[in-house]
Amino acid sequence: MAPGAVVPAATPAAQAGPEHVTEPVAYDAIVLAGFGGPEGQDDVLPFLRNVTAGRGIPDERLEEVAHHYRAFGGVSPINSHNRQLKAALETELAGRGIDLPIYWGNRNWDPYLNDALREADAAGHRSLLAIPTSAYSSYSSCRQYREDLADALEDTGLGGVLEVDKVRQYFDHPGFVAPFVDGVAAGLATLREHGASAIEVLFATHSIPMGDAQRSGPAELGLGDGGAYAAQHRAVAEVVMEAIGEPETPWQLVYQSRSGPPSQPWLEPDVNDAIAELPAKGVDGVVIVPLGFLSDHMEVAWDLDTEAMETAGEHGIAAARVPTPGIHPKFVAGLVDLVVERLEGTAVADRPALTALGPWYDVCRPGCCENARRGFRPAVAGLAP
Repeated sequence: MAPGAVVPAATPAAQAGPEHVTEPVAYDAIVLAGFGGPEGQDDVLPFLRNVTAGRGIPDERLEEVAHHYRAFGGVSPINSHNRQLKAALETELAGRGIDLPIYWGNRNWDPYLNDALREADAAGHRSLLAIPTSAYSSYSSCRQYREDLADALEDTGLGGVLEVDKVRQYFDHPGFVAPFVDGVAAGLATLREHGASAIEVLFATHSIPMGDAQRSGPAELGLGDGGAYAAQHRAVAEVVMEAIGEPETPWQLVYQSRSGPPSQPWLEPDVNDAIAELPAKGVDGVVIVPLGFLSDHMEVAWDLDTEAMETAGEHGIAAARVPTPGIHPKFVAGLVDLVVERLEGTAVADRPALTALGPWYDVCRPGCCENARRGFRPAVAGLAP
C-alpha cells in the first residue's frame, strides 16, 4: 500500500477510493483473471480441493462433483475458452492500436494468478488492469477475485512492486448483453418453427448461499432479496426481453449448480424444478439462457446441456439453450471498451450501461460482498474492509 493510500496496491488514480476513476491511467499490461479448471483425470480432485479449500469437504463428497468432469475426460472447457478469449482480446487490442500485453492467471488451477503476476513483473510491467471472467457482484463472482489477486501479490512478494486495478463489473455493458439478445431471439424463433406455442424463458445463473447474496453489493443500495447479485441478473433479463420486443413473454430468473449442505439456504428456484413446473402452466417450450456465465464451461455443459435438457425431455417440453458470450465480437469489443474507459478516464455519463444499476463501481465500496464465514480479507480494487 502506497503512503496515504486507502485502496491496497492501487494506482494513484484509484488509491483514494473514488467510486469511478475518471483520471486517465497509463496501464502497461492486463491480467485476465480466470476461475481455472482441470485438464485431465488426475487433475480433477486436486482442482476441487483447491476450489473448496478451508471448507473441510472430504474427497468422498468431492467425487460427487468430480463425475461431471470425469464424464468429459477430466477436462473442463474453461481453460480452452480462456485461451480463446485471451487471443481474441489480443487481436481486438492490436486492431485498435493499443499496445497492452495480456497475462492470464487462474484462481484455482494452472496457470495461477501468481504465475501471471510473476510474468508481468519479469517483463518489467508495473501497472496492471485486471479483467475477471465474471460479470456480476457477489463474493464468489467479484470479491474473491479481488482477494485472490491480493493473495497473489503477497505470495509473490510483489505487493510493493505492482499496482493492480480492476475493470468495473460489466453485467449491463452492451457488449456483454448483446450476445444474449441475439441468442434469446434465435431460441424463441427456433422453438416456434418447431411448433412450440407457449414458451417461457429461463434466465439461469449460479446459485449462491442466500446470506452471500444478501451481502452482495453495498448494503446502502437496499436492493432487496438476493442483494446486488439477484438484482443485477433481473435487470439484465428485463433489458434482454425489452430488446427483442417481447416484454410480455413469460420469463423468470432461475439458479443452478448448488453445492452447499441442505440446511443452508441458497438462491432458488433450481432450473430443473422450474422446468418441471412448466407443464402445469401450459408451457410447451423453454428457452434456457446461461445469463450468469461468460463461456460454455462445466456448469453450462453439465448442469444445463445435460441435466436441464434431460429434465425438459422428461416433461415433454421442447428446449433451446442460448449460447454464452464466449468470443462473440461484441463481447470482446466490450471488454476492450472497459479497458479504454480506464486508460482515458472516461466520465461516468459517457460510460455505456443498459440498466439503472450501472455503470457499476471501478473501486468496490467498503464492506461490499462480505463472506461471513471467512470474514474480510485483504482485497485489491476496493476500499477496506
